[in-house]
Amino acid sequence: MKTFRVEDHPILGKLKKRKKVKIVVDGKEMDAYEGEMIASALLAHGKKVFRYTKRYMESRGVFCAIGRCTDCVMTVNGIPNIRTCVTSVKEGMKIETQKGLGKWR
Repeated sequence: MKTFRVEDHPILGKLKKRKKVKIVVDGKEMDAYEGEMIASALLAHGKKVFRYTKRYMESRGVFCAIGRCTDCVMTVNGIPNIRTCVTSVKEGMKIETQKGLGKWR
């Protein structure tokens, strides 16, 4: 599958080699790079909707990308409300699109 990553940035240079890991997002396995933010990995695979609001079930995704808002929260390894823009990918993570406030398991 083609991912959308900047491999060679005009200012930052070439993307450094990192260890590839597998994560599971909404039941589907996908590749990510160890240490990158969850939101970056999901955006690279074209996923833009990370959660749905409690009241109207409106979609939300990355907004501030610095951990100040809660638009990018998802359920990660059974824990709801994880800010994916500031949480690093780890091998085998289970990530789910969050509906409303999420539920603890």
